[in-house]
Amino acid sequence: MQYFVYILANKKFGTLYIGVTNDLIARMYQHKSNMLEGFTKKYRVHSLVYYEIHEDVYEAILREKQIKKWNRDWKINLIERQNPYWLDLYHELNL
Repeated sequence: MQYFVYILANKKFGTLYIGVTNDLIARMYQHKSNMLEGFTKKYRVHSLVYYEIHEDVYEAILREKQIKKWNRDWKINLIERQNPYWLDLYHELNL
């Protein structure tokens, strides 16, 4: 099974949300449809701007916690190394 650490944004350099899931397509659908109560619904954070794949659930959870502790500039640099235009990667998912 694969696990995904992902970052959502509401716009370029905007509000960020970091999460972990074992079904990125389903989780993104939930975020985009406002099916999940909380931060992403309240602040309209629905654009998938970064994700990475892990084979181990504990590794993925540790990575999520690590990124959450980073300062904002580090998070932005992580996104921009793979997605400099902050495109919504949701429509490109072929998992």
